[in-house]
Parts: sequence; C-alpha cells; structure tokens
Amino acid sequence: MRIELQSTGKRYRLEWIFRNLDYQFHSGQRYAILGPNGSGKSTLLKVLSGHLSPSKGQVFFAENERPIAAEDVYHYISYAAPYIELIEEFTLEEALHFHSRLKPMQSGITVNRLGELLALPRARTKEIRFFSSGMKQRLKLILAICSATPVLLLDEPATNLDEQGVAWYKNLIGEYAADRLVIIASNDPHDAEFCPLHLNILDYKAPSGSPMKGESTSR
Repeated sequence: MRIELQSTGKRYRLEWIFRNLDYQFHSGQRYAILGPNGSGKSTLLKVLSGHLSPSKGQVFFAENERPIAAEDVYHYISYAAPYIELIEEFTLEEALHFHSRLKPMQSGITVNRLGELLALPRARTKEIRFFSSGMKQRLKLILAICSATPVLLLDEPATNLDEQGVAWYKNLIGEYAADRLVIIASNDPHDAEFCPLHLNILDYKAPSGSPMKGESTSR
C-alpha cells in the first residue's frame, strides 16, 4: 500500500493549514506526524484517509502499484481519533458485533477475542454512554488496530489513557500492526516512539501572508 502526496496543501478560508507537502507513505513502515496542538496534524490525517480533499495538489492511493479510486479508499483504512464518535446506545457486545460486520477483522480475531483483549469483562452488557473516557478510547483503538486493513491511522492515541492504558495500546500495535502502513499523529513523541519516520507539520507552514518556497506572489 502506498499513499503519495504531491505538492499537497489544505486551506480553510485564507489560512493554510499546510502546503507544498511532497511525501510518500509505504506499507511496513511506521510514521509519526508531529506538531503542537492546533498545528494541523488532524487535518493532514483526514486528507490521508480520504475524508478531506486537498485545496491544492494531489493525493494518490495505490495497492501493489494499482491505483485505488477515492470512493474505495475507506475499504483499506482503519482510523481512530478522539473526534470519531461511537454509537453510545450500543452495549459493548453490540458495538463489537456491529463493527465486525462492517470491517473484516484480522485472522483469529473474533468478537470474543476482542472482548478478551479489551480486558473489560464487567462492561460487556454495559451501554457505551456509561463508559469512562478511557474505556471509550480503548474501544476505539482496538476496533481500528484489530481490523484487517493495510492502513492504520491513529490520531492522539493516548488521549484519556492512563499509564497502564498506554502500555496496553503499544502492545496491541506490536502484535497487530507488523506489516501495515501505520501513521500516528500526536503532540507527544512518546505516543509514537515506535515510529522511526517523522513528519513535522510545522515544516509545511509559512507565516501568514508570505509565500512558501516556489510559490508565486502574483494573483
């Protein structure tokens, strides 16, 4: 799997979130998108997932060098983020069954196995609206990490997790993300310490009103 950005930029009104971004992401590699809060990491992740279209440039998706149509990209991607909502009227058991029907799970992962990995035995019949923020984050992470997709996108994965929860999440990555394209956005490098490749979003910004290298000031 390959995701390629060519002179890509995203703008909201007059503000460029990032621009002139040329980069390639490949299967079997782990990437960290770094930058402070509000710097545009989540926006870039949404562009990489196909949820947002770039304002400038192109985003190409390919599997074994065969192009993937934009409307089919979602089949290849699992995505967890604090702003992605769960169906809170579901019990945990119902949420696990529902997700497993939407996306195939990795080999050997059944609904019962998901429940075991979550290690929340008393919550199986509990509605998600009664979960703590940390329990909700665990559920989001396990559904994304254990889905059988070649691309895994995680935005601020350690949000609302305690020290034990962070260790749990990193163990899941080690066990179920070996050959996938993994991209993690975080303002804390420790959340993505297992990612050897780093992209700092601040490298693709320019002061307001000033052009970036290679960009014309003419109108």
